[in-house]
Amino acid sequence: MTLTNPKRYTVTAALIYANGPIHIGHLAGCYLPADIYVRYLRAIGEDVVFVSGTDEHGVPITIKAKKEGITPQQVVDKYYVQIKDSFEQFGISFDIYSRTSHQAHHEESQAFFRKLYDKGAFIEETTDQYYDEKAQQFLSDRYIVGTCPVCANENAYGDQCEKCGSTLSPLELKNPRSVLSGEKPVLRKTKNWYLPLDVMQPKIEEFVNQHPEWKTNVVGQCQSWLKQGLQPRAMTRDLDWGVKVPLTDVDGKVLYVWFDAPIGYITFTRELFDQINKSNTDNTLTNSNIAPHLNNIKSNNWEKYWKDEHTKLVHFIGKDNIVFHCIIFPAMLQAEGSFILPDNVPANEFMNLEGDKISTSRNWAVWLHEYLQEFPDKQDVLRYTLCANAPETKDNDFTWKDFQLRNNSELVAILGNFVNRTLVLTQKYYDQIVPSPLELSHENKLILQSIETFKENIGQAILGFKFRDALFELMNLARMGNKFLQDNAPWKLITEEENTDKVRQILFVSIQICANIAVEMEPFMPFTAGKLANMMNLELHKSKDIILLEVGHVMAEPHLLFDKIEDAAIAEQVAKLEASKAANESANLKINEAKPAVNFDDFAKMDIRVATILEAEKVPKTQKLLKLTLDTGLDTRTVVSGIAEYYNPDDILGKQVCLLANLAPRAIKGIMSQGMILMAEDLDGKLSFVSPVDLKSNGAVIS
Repeated sequence: MTLTNPKRYTVTAALIYANGPIHIGHLAGCYLPADIYVRYLRAIGEDVVFVSGTDEHGVPITIKAKKEGITPQQVVDKYYVQIKDSFEQFGISFDIYSRTSHQAHHEESQAFFRKLYDKGAFIEETTDQYYDEKAQQFLSDRYIVGTCPVCANENAYGDQCEKCGSTLSPLELKNPRSVLSGEKPVLRKTKNWYLPLDVMQPKIEEFVNQHPEWKTNVVGQCQSWLKQGLQPRAMTRDLDWGVKVPLTDVDGKVLYVWFDAPIGYITFTRELFDQINKSNTDNTLTNSNIAPHLNNIKSNNWEKYWKDEHTKLVHFIGKDNIVFHCIIFPAMLQAEGSFILPDNVPANEFMNLEGDKISTSRNWAVWLHEYLQEFPDKQDVLRYTLCANAPETKDNDFTWKDFQLRNNSELVAILGNFVNRTLVLTQKYYDQIVPSPLELSHENKLILQSIETFKENIGQAILGFKFRDALFELMNLARMGNKFLQDNAPWKLITEEENTDKVRQILFVSIQICANIAVEMEPFMPFTAGKLANMMNLELHKSKDIILLEVGHVMAEPHLLFDKIEDAAIAEQVAKLEASKAANESANLKINEAKPAVNFDDFAKMDIRVATILEAEKVPKTQKLLKLTLDTGLDTRTVVSGIAEYYNPDDILGKQVCLLANLAPRAIKGIMSQGMILMAEDLDGKLSFVSPVDLKSNGAVIS
């Protein structure tokens, strides 16, 4: 069961491969929810460290390096800086964002492996593994592609099919080929060290079953693996890029990336505390990887955050990493023996883009670094949109129109409108000073009391990893304020002397709602929360009770929190995506090879005529066939055509087509077909009619 009343929290966000930029799918999957969670914990005074970094040893790194003609180190150096800067500008508030290529991480991972090795936790096996004779090296999972045995995807990887999500092994692939050379690999013997997950399954199963409170997608995937029965998994690979296996007489082998990567969470935590403790001595923080929130870190010992049973360990990940964080990494920690296990792994589903799966290879993505350049000072609009539409229970879709609508209809028209009217009216009537409400009415007291309910609902939702619900409650607080202000209309009451007390009450209450919105908004929209807090001369800190600005409190000059996003800006982004799609289709266009030449006499034998479809019906017990009745000008005849997947019979009645009229008749499904309709195949494989541009008489000859 989940740890209640923990003394501290260790929160990790998935280590991303340093082989490309960050996109919105990454943000929605784990980084934004993790940041919201941690910001809330800090705000209520919890002891928490927030750890992440780049995974710099995966096969995707070496593939990227080969593609760009540079070294793997050059690849990770480039993208680490870009990723880290993008996160900082977007407001992801890591205490440390480090790298697995650091020597300290190599040493930590090697020591972890060596401890398991010395305890006899591994089994040593010599197995057949694919080898590329042209490239002269063994091929790890991601160096092999082939046909998925589950869904027939021809480009499945050796460890996973990204189309159907099935976990695979290289030997399961049909028609395997090397990513390095394109050649068919051969099998050769090689020795590796395996974690015997089959033997460890009872303890792993016990651990998983202790957490029925996990999200259903996480529990479901774990139980699916356990039901199938765990199998030994190699913790070493035949590669030259990565953490070297720390055994004598072992060459050309590195630790499996999913062995060393999660150890990075531990390495980075140690690195963070080394720097904090060093700063306590010389009063400097020299490591640019860290930005610790020292008020929320209440210990100087890293082990408290990884080995104390009163620490709550939470991994934020995407659904494609569930098995590694819920089964393999916990198995490693169990084998080592001194570490706590994850208390929760709140994995999100995938965020799609404009109805299509985000794809880095197809450039079908919204890249964070580009967004930050094209929409400066609108980090919170993207944070809001991604949280409001977060794929918490199922895959969701980001669209630019929805992004615009949420900004204009929610942030501008509701939250921003309420805050702006409240502060502008206070400036106009009371010189930016919180007015005395004298005696609050019963209704106004109830409004203030209701703020506590909103605060409680927001907090419970965040701690329950229901970030969409929490954001909805925040907006409901703004909606309540907006309705309260609109219903009472102080701009009308102010004209009557006897209503001045009412106006003071209305604005006093509205100001308190604004102040509490600023506090509750910080985890979701930290930049806007800071802006509002500055306008109200308010320090952002949490309290179980509502925040009340005292009478006489002086506020600063108000400014708009949000501005409208115009159609032109959205059209530009949509056009950018369409250009990416067109470029990708053009790059991947496969033109069929030309057929052998024929002489004119052979061509002249073909009788191609204009015909009109009079009747059309599906051929029973078939998916592709339509039975067509055609007027050829010469006669009325029947043709069977394989176009049922692309055309509804009722939609093609009266359609003029081109008919190869002298094709020898043949029986198809018991129907005598007399000719063939000419069709063209599009880039996506869709068939379409070859038809006369202008209406022609039936029987007109095409030559």
